Amino acid sequence: MAVDYDVVVIGGGSGGLVIAAVAAQLNAKVALVEKDRLGGDCLWYGCVPSKSLIHASRIAYDVKNSSRFGIYTNPPEIKFAEAIDHVQNAIAAIQPHDSPERFENLGVEVIFGSGKFINKSTFEVNSRQLQARAFVIATGSRPAIPPIKGIKEAGYLTNEQVFTLPKKPESLAVIGSGPIGCELGQAFHRLGSQVTIISSSSHILPKEEPDAAIVVEKQLESEGIRLLRNIRAERVEVIDGKKYIDAGTQKIIVEEILVATGRTPNIDTLNLEVAGVEFGKKGIKVNQKLQTSNKRIYACGDVIGGYQFTHVASHEAVVVLKNALFFPFNKVDYRVIPWATFTEPELARVGLTEKQAQARYNDVHILKQDFANVDRAQAEAATHGFAKIICRSNGEILGAHIVGKSAGELIHEVVLAMSHKLKVSALSGIHVYPTLSEVNSKAALQLSKQKYAQKQWQQNLFKKFFDFRRSL
Repeated sequence: MAVDYDVVVIGGGSGGLVIAAVAAQLNAKVALVEKDRLGGDCLWYGCVPSKSLIHASRIAYDVKNSSRFGIYTNPPEIKFAEAIDHVQNAIAAIQPHDSPERFENLGVEVIFGSGKFINKSTFEVNSRQLQARAFVIATGSRPAIPPIKGIKEAGYLTNEQVFTLPKKPESLAVIGSGPIGCELGQAFHRLGSQVTIISSSSHILPKEEPDAAIVVEKQLESEGIRLLRNIRAERVEVIDGKKYIDAGTQKIIVEEILVATGRTPNIDTLNLEVAGVEFGKKGIKVNQKLQTSNKRIYACGDVIGGYQFTHVASHEAVVVLKNALFFPFNKVDYRVIPWATFTEPELARVGLTEKQAQARYNDVHILKQDFANVDRAQAEAATHGFAKIICRSNGEILGAHIVGKSAGELIHEVVLAMSHKLKVSALSGIHVYPTLSEVNSKAALQLSKQKYAQKQWQQNLFKKFFDFRRSL
């Protein structure tokens, strides 16, 4: 059957844009359907604006605490609206890369509208019926709103509203203690809001290594952020213009509420049943080739409910691109997936946790290096945190967790080593002195130290050897 397109991409976020751009440059005929704006959550509500706001808040914090370095100044005057202007300027500077004009110049047909499948081989948008050799669903996700009594009536913010706020909330309750909640909670506190973070877990960042999360937790509390653990918001009501949150025995009174309790896939309007595409609460079900139950339809990014990161969506997009345009032989590899939480200190990880590694192997070594023993960290008064590398006796790296300054940058050395299946000893090579990256080399060196400490025969041998040499 003749078709109009080689591939129709549904969703103009990170994954969809990669597929559309590369497919067009390979001379495939491509249609890109987007209901709103190209760029997706990452450009408009996620990575770009959040890191811009975090940067502004770090400057405010550093100015306020500059006396640590013998530099005295008046408390900073924070003009919140201008900080938001910085956020929007960053978006505007990056947006042309994701503009419709750029993709049209590459040869992509960009179609704006909300569409749906009308059968297993046709997608309808703006009364047009699009048929293709392959379809890709990359519609992303949106904030998940918990079933808290009264919260809709009281009103709340998500990451989709906070970056365009006209004024700073004097007090802010953050419901959720994952990466988004902790990043934005710290940023708003540093910009002058009184912040309370409500966590249903016993500690913040529950998906991270507990000892690493505790380092971040202590920093947040030291700054004056109120952390409420092991409780859930149960009810919200508005009294005299303030929002009252009932959470167990706690009553929190704030000006605004930020909901950061996870994501839900954008699949409601796609008519997936008609297309023969299976899905669940977490998203569209795919195989290792990222095919749905309809083998002509692929899916990637947040909509499949796995690792919900921009870089993972791009990684999955490459697999989809090869399979959808050519032959479906490629499988997605999640063995080495890094991520970072951009609080201060940052927290980054890749691979297995300590608990996961010990459940799988009986020869696990934990190599831990504190930033306090890294000279550059001392020079910059950035001594909180550590690098922890998890490996086997043969040097195979199973995972790594870094909490401290620039952890999101430092993790990539370990990612590269794991990607190429290098032994942990590869990390102990020469590093520029003094740099924070020494935390990785110092940690890696500990494997040989630990193994030597466990081998009494080797210690005895060396002792006899040097005793003999001294006697000559």
